[in-house]
Order: sequence, then C-alpha cells, then structure tokens
Amino acid sequence: MARSSAATVEGYLQELPGERAEALRVVRGVILDHLPPGYVETMNWGMICYEVPLARCPDTYNKQPLMFAGLASQKRHMAVFLMCVYSHQGSRAAFEEKFRASGKKLDMGKSCVRFRRLEDLPLQVIAETIAATPVEDYIQLYRESRRK
Repeated sequence: MARSSAATVEGYLQELPGERAEALRVVRGVILDHLPPGYVETMNWGMICYEVPLARCPDTYNKQPLMFAGLASQKRHMAVFLMCVYSHQGSRAAFEEKFRASGKKLDMGKSCVRFRRLEDLPLQVIAETIAATPVEDYIQLYRESRRK
C-alpha cells in the first residue's frame, strides 16, 4: 500500500498527480457531504481517514481512533475503504447489490473498493453507504465484534 507522510488532507492531495488528485477531491466531497455527525476527517495510516475520535470511543483494540472509512491513492489504483461494510455482513451484501445495480464493475477486497478512474465509482452508492451508519451504530457494531 502506498503511504503518505503528509500531515494534512490538502498536503496529501497536493502530492498526487492531477487526475488522481481531482478524482479523490470529488470522492472526498461526496464523503464529507454525507458523513454523519460524530466522525472526523484526519490523516492517519498514510491516507485520508474518517474516524471516531478516541474521546468518543477510547476502548479500541489498538488504542487508535476507530476508522470508519478511508480514501487513498495506491500504486495502481485509488481506493475507498469502507469499514462499515467490512464489519457488518448485511451491509456488505446491500453495498455489493447496489454497486452492481449501478452498472459499474465492483473490484473489492474486504473493505477496499478499488477504482482506476472516477467514472468507475458509483458515487451515489458511496454516498448512501457513508450516510447509512450513524456514529453510535458504528461504535455498537465495533463493540459487538470485539465480544465474539
């Protein structure tokens, strides 16, 4: 995974080639427009992250803020990381169904939705997925997963 040492989101985007920077700016805008209250945008793990602050959920397994979503430029692709889809099987199935219904080809790992061009990503599906999980619901999903 390509990692950045940029301290700010804008610094991260400025490091990228023009087309990638523009694509990630658009996806970032979609995420920010639909991000439920309580999540914060940060630079963490070498990418743009949307997290639950430690003040809200301090008991994480790695003592780091709880990652909800991420956005990154990798060597051969760009990626949206959707931990809310990874952590809940029902959410994953619904996401995959909506993605395929958009007519776009899904290239996905556990949480990583890979895309090479902005046109490869159904932005409305990303928006709906981000908007669908209030911070308290996500914290609850996380805590339930840790009890298993």
